[in-house]
Amino acid sequence: MGKELQLSQNLIPGANLESYIQTVNQIPVLSVEEEQTLARRLRDHGDIEAARQMVLSHLRFVVHIARSYAGYGLSQADLIQEGNVGLMKAVKRFDPEYGVRLVSFAVHWIKAEIHEFILRNWRIVKVATTKAQRKLFFNLRSSKKRLAWLNNDEVEAMASDLGVDPIVVREMEGRMTSRDTAFDGPMDEDEDAAWQAPVHYLDDQRYDPARQLEQADWTQDSNERLLGALQQLDERSQDILRERWLSEKKATLHELADRYGVSAERIRQLEKNAMKKIRAQMAA
Repeated sequence: MGKELQLSQNLIPGANLESYIQTVNQIPVLSVEEEQTLARRLRDHGDIEAARQMVLSHLRFVVHIARSYAGYGLSQADLIQEGNVGLMKAVKRFDPEYGVRLVSFAVHWIKAEIHEFILRNWRIVKVATTKAQRKLFFNLRSSKKRLAWLNNDEVEAMASDLGVDPIVVREMEGRMTSRDTAFDGPMDEDEDAAWQAPVHYLDDQRYDPARQLEQADWTQDSNERLLGALQQLDERSQDILRERWLSEKKATLHELADRYGVSAERIRQLEKNAMKKIRAQMAA
């Protein structure tokens, strides 16, 4: 009983990662025959103990896969736990009649869970939302051999391999090289640098009473000036502007030309002259 309790405690990556890795490496790997037998017990009888043995024997492979994602700045223990979730999903869906080993079948599920975890936690703002962006994100991380930006040939090659536009590659590279910024700025920041925090230049002034009053006064004044400018025009020019700019169903030049018995070019000239007079009146 004590040995089983110690084993269960060591199978928690977050408690002691080194002990966890040592423990899972000591769990025997299943032979083909043992794996087939356990898989059939799970599939045919829902044997939970068979599923447990299959999961335990493959925990070492999850550690190996999780280590390949160490460059994302996330906890190794968290990556392993997410990979273990993928492993359990794979065991649940595994069929011994597939003709492949469980470890080959489970790789997709393990990586899928780790990928989801990285994309959820690597940045506060999501850097990849579509399937193409997710694929590009991980390919960029694994393909960049240096700290410098990709050159045009590398961008074109990656875009061709992934079937995306080169602009998308550049956009994703830009997202990945950016970093999250605290809205309020660090607490220990000196006063000379504190003003650079977004809180000082991203304030929302849309609902400021003074600004709203100013906007309302400006709108009312503009409407009054526009109405006054329109009234200074002759009736024909007023009608042309109303039909061309203020009516829901705007009239064409030819329709107005037929109405006034002149050419469409003449209507265009009248419209242009009327607009010039209104602009002058508004600017006065």
